[in-house]
Amino acid sequence: MALKIYNSYTRQKEEFVSITPGLAGMYVCGPTVSGESHLGHARPYITFDLLYRYLTHLGYKVRYVRNITDAGHFEEEGREAEDKVSKKALLEKLEPMELVQKYTNLYHWAMKQFNCVDPTIEPTATGHIVEQIGMIEKIIEAGYAYEVNGSVYFDVKKYAAGHDYGKLSGRVIDDLLETTRELEGQEEKRDRADFALWKSAAPEHIMRWKSPWGEGFPGWHIECSAMATKYLGPQFDIHGGGMDLLFPHHESEIAQSTICNHESPVRYWMHNNMITINGKKMGKSYNNVIKLTEMFSGDHPLLTQAFSPMTVRFFILQSHYRSPLDFSSSSLEASEKALKRLWEAHGILQKMNITEGIEAADAELESKTIKLINEFDEFMDDDLSTAKVLANMFELAPVINSMKDGLIAMNALSSNTMVMMQRYFRVYLEDIFGLKDEQNNNDGKLNEVMNLLIDMRKQAKARKDFATSDKIRNQLAAIGINLKDEKGGEMSWAME
Repeated sequence: MALKIYNSYTRQKEEFVSITPGLAGMYVCGPTVSGESHLGHARPYITFDLLYRYLTHLGYKVRYVRNITDAGHFEEEGREAEDKVSKKALLEKLEPMELVQKYTNLYHWAMKQFNCVDPTIEPTATGHIVEQIGMIEKIIEAGYAYEVNGSVYFDVKKYAAGHDYGKLSGRVIDDLLETTRELEGQEEKRDRADFALWKSAAPEHIMRWKSPWGEGFPGWHIECSAMATKYLGPQFDIHGGGMDLLFPHHESEIAQSTICNHESPVRYWMHNNMITINGKKMGKSYNNVIKLTEMFSGDHPLLTQAFSPMTVRFFILQSHYRSPLDFSSSSLEASEKALKRLWEAHGILQKMNITEGIEAADAELESKTIKLINEFDEFMDDDLSTAKVLANMFELAPVINSMKDGLIAMNALSSNTMVMMQRYFRVYLEDIFGLKDEQNNNDGKLNEVMNLLIDMRKQAKARKDFATSDKIRNQLAAIGINLKDEKGGEMSWAME
């Protein structure tokens, strides 16, 4: 099978064929670094990290561009001239770039916790003001944008007259013109559906740049169009993001990029569904946000305990990326236990010594096992069906455990099938799904620390420095680690 992905633009699964054979260009909308990322943000991070990993696994050389929005991002559904970064900087009494650095660092930290691979390019909006101004000038020259009082707006009605505006999001232009709510600054526009490419900065506005239309700052949509065009060209393979970006952000990107570059910018649009709490989207407006630091510490009233980054990653991978995923602390607890079972089976499997040339003693089990393993690739090629792959892994786990316990003979499966199962578990869990065995990783680090302390205590005793020797033993005991002196000067330890 070839990889098929659901194209949000055509609303159907399509075989993925890259523009340039062997190469894949992917742009994913990154964070607006005016605050800390929350659980809802984690889903696109992990979804498109999975896609990046799988495309690489299939042999593509991927240029993965994920931006940082560090200026602008005023909401079309709120105060239109409000710059999120500037507003938050004032609230936190920080310079805007100081605020940006703070939350960019926190975002990168979260990506590392989730074991997300770094994008190949991570451009910032403020680093591409020149490119944005250049695109706006081209759109004005083409007759699809107009300037009013130092602000520039895209003429949606004119664009819709000759283009399929609203196809991505399913919006109808006449309905947009009728239902778009009255906002501050709307009187400047020819039509209420028009969106800003550039906003004139009020005197008190902190972040501002010179432009042909006066000092101001860019619109949210033009930022992504400019960065995607610069690094991936006028048309590229995949554009990803959460489904909440379908409108107005991605719809606007299509319109302005099409006019500027004279072709539709993206071959395949991909959108992940939302994480909800009691059926409501997680968001600040619903006052139901759980920050990632709160997830990892358990410090939130909706959490019964702390959950590790790998538990959260696994929880997200257990559902198809286009399906809604409802959060509850109990569902994460179940994910934690399920992941532990899977790692135990994986660990047992990788330690098995497999003798070459063994024929299967159980033909029925052999056939079933081969089918379950082969379906890994089939499910992933079917629009990244991670939940189905994991379901097959859980079917294979009891077989692995039974072999360990002697309930199923080691020669029940052929050596070729055993080797294939070892390889597929390792490749899928670690390389494609990006999961790490946190328990074993932590145990390994603890062992190293304890070996170091035991060595230090041995040296202290050899010097007859019994005060230091006793201090090491007593302080370990205080935190629940018992250090015991064995015969021959050896030491052992155990946790209470």
